[in-house]
Amino acid sequence: MNILKLFITTNLIIFTLIVGEAKASDTLYIGFWNLQNLFDTVDDPEKNDEDFLPDGNLEWTEERLDKKMYNLSRIIRMMNDGNGPDILGVCEVENEEVFESMVDKFLSDLDYEIAYIESPDNRGIDNGLIFKADKFELINMQADTVYLSDGWPTRLIFGVNLLTNDNKTLTVFVNHWPSRGGGQKESEPKRIEAALTLRNAVDRIFLTDENANIFIIGDFNDDPVDISLLEALKANPIKCDSIPLELELKSENELFNLAYQSFENSEGSFKYRDTWNMLDQVIVSGSIINGMDFSYICNSFQVFKPKYIVTQSGKYEGTPFPTYGGKKYLGGYSDHFPVITKFEIYRSTE
Repeated sequence: MNILKLFITTNLIIFTLIVGEAKASDTLYIGFWNLQNLFDTVDDPEKNDEDFLPDGNLEWTEERLDKKMYNLSRIIRMMNDGNGPDILGVCEVENEEVFESMVDKFLSDLDYEIAYIESPDNRGIDNGLIFKADKFELINMQADTVYLSDGWPTRLIFGVNLLTNDNKTLTVFVNHWPSRGGGQKESEPKRIEAALTLRNAVDRIFLTDENANIFIIGDFNDDPVDISLLEALKANPIKCDSIPLELELKSENELFNLAYQSFENSEGSFKYRDTWNMLDQVIVSGSIINGMDFSYICNSFQVFKPKYIVTQSGKYEGTPFPTYGGKKYLGGYSDHFPVITKFEIYRSTE
């Protein structure tokens, strides 16, 4: 079993993971990607999708949709040494049909199944999940509504319960919290509300199993040290280290943010003006840190950015290569980089 230690800086408590002895295991590869407006070309009168129509402002045609689905699938396929992730959460998808179309057309050989629930978001964008059908069985899905003070409908907190081939259960929460539109501080209460909604969903699980296997992935529109994540969700920063520290801690009912170390190293998944932000993150429950059924492979969290999805020149060199720059069609991928992590799944020895 791994050991959890505590390191205190002047203004932040950081947990340090000391890796224990290895056990017989398989590898679990989990990722998340904001797909930047994966819309179909058909008008939905219930959604604000007018820009994403052939005669809309963005001139969104079947040809452009097909190219975007191919581009996204190309990168998804590159993950996990060309095998595709075992689990991938996504956001900014218009509906299950367009998501399924992409998977069926360009990823059918990877044996993915889809988990998806429509959100009430006025923009018409949802969260979804794909998982390898040969590794997991879908138990059920759940969704928690985020109630904002202004009454504006936003994305659901989307939960998926899976069963491994070794009869281990895990819950994956896929998130896309309210944006920073209007300013980071001005919009912060909305993300705090999303964080509290997610924390309530997590605590419901902890009430029955304090060592539950919980994976929280998403675009949180905040950095790991912002109030929504650090105080409302109570996602503890964690770093991998081999230096023994004096205080060992229990991790039951706790959450740990695996993106913190990359954030501390000034990496980011999204760039706004001159600032990189680690908006896309992976957070896990204490059981995964302590190495019970699953164990985080130290320093495996990373921003995934093969050269194809990186702008190669000009003013935006080094940033994600998007589908659109404003209203100008660029034919790229997304305005976010994906994030990925690896875990060990411990096999039963009985």
